[in-house]
Amino acid sequence: MTQRQRSGGTDAGGPRLEEVMERVSHGDKDAFTVLYDAVAPMVFGIAVKVVRDRAQAEEVAQEAMIDLWRQAARYHPEQGSVMTWVATIAHRRAVDRVRSAQASADREYANAVRDQARPFDEVAEQVETRLDGEQVRRCLRGLTELQRQAVTLAYYQGLTYREVADALHSPLPTIKTRMRDGLIRLRDCMGVTT
Repeated sequence: MTQRQRSGGTDAGGPRLEEVMERVSHGDKDAFTVLYDAVAPMVFGIAVKVVRDRAQAEEVAQEAMIDLWRQAARYHPEQGSVMTWVATIAHRRAVDRVRSAQASADREYANAVRDQARPFDEVAEQVETRLDGEQVRRCLRGLTELQRQAVTLAYYQGLTYREVADALHSPLPTIKTRMRDGLIRLRDCMGVTT
């Protein structure tokens, strides 16, 4: 790289890049063509280095060049050379693309994990619930009428022992005994082990 290129100029006596940028900032399309020809290879090289995918690097380079056109008025020669400014824009655009791709991959991974975490078979769950319900009804039929009434009031209607005793007009100790005996019979019928 020659001293003239490092300072923002061009070889072969062409216009300096600072002058070209000044014209680009005023909407000069011909000046942008000169700028494009001078910086496009570097912009693409930065994009390939960061993104590591040629197709995406081409898109990143194109987006960076559009940014150069739109942001040309923001360039100030006292803050650095045109090449440094262009390299910064290209690098930022490439990093944004990598971060976006990573965020997208992270979302897809999280969705895949979430989908795998719920291997729920709704039909099997409904069948199991129905079978459990049928077994409970069958086992309830095996209780005495008094036990069935006490268990039903307590577990299906949510009554306390005292409320069950009041509802059945029976003493509380009698209800507790009926409930205990009924629950033992249900446990045995359903094959529950303690």
